[in-house]
Amino acid sequence: MTLFFPSHNRTATPVTSNVMVMTTSTSVPTDSEDAMKAGTVTDRLVEANQRYAATFTDPGMDARPVLRVAVVACMDARLDLHAALGLELGDCHTIRNAGGVVTDDVIRSLTISQRKLGTRSVVLIHHTGCGLETITEDFRTDLEMEVGQRPAWAVEAFRDVDQDVRQSMQRVRTSPFLLHTDDVRGFVFDVKTGLLREIDAG
Repeated sequence: MTLFFPSHNRTATPVTSNVMVMTTSTSVPTDSEDAMKAGTVTDRLVEANQRYAATFTDPGMDARPVLRVAVVACMDARLDLHAALGLELGDCHTIRNAGGVVTDDVIRSLTISQRKLGTRSVVLIHHTGCGLETITEDFRTDLEMEVGQRPAWAVEAFRDVDQDVRQSMQRVRTSPFLLHTDDVRGFVFDVKTGLLREIDAG
């Protein structure tokens, strides 16, 4: 199922008008001398920001998302959420982490998003080929052996992406801190086709 958002009027400049063009990791110089000449990746980002700021105009928005929706998604670099969902600057809150799983910190962000900034809908997006499908909670044990301290956080690894989306939807719907849990929908984004597939809550 493909996700659609209603059209709406705005005075802000669309985000696509000032998109920062980034090269992929495969195009970054690998030779150490070439890399030194090119500067660090952060240097490149700062230079790109200076070009962006040179033509930037204040869109005149406040912090409340126009569409009153919060999107929780994986941090995977292949997901361009604004392009994939037809979103523009100011439309939504985006909350991203490894796997797009609903952790305590995601609930924290969603609670602030709803209670202080007026969002009503929650969209959860996992994706095919996620790195969390390739590791286990043993990752925490390995870290403990390496640094001498066990992480307090869970890896949230999973084997079945559909089931993990269902679990994330359940965590949102049962949170006592969230005001609006009637419009919570979950999807899997196919990194090969760009399509969303909706997951039945079950």
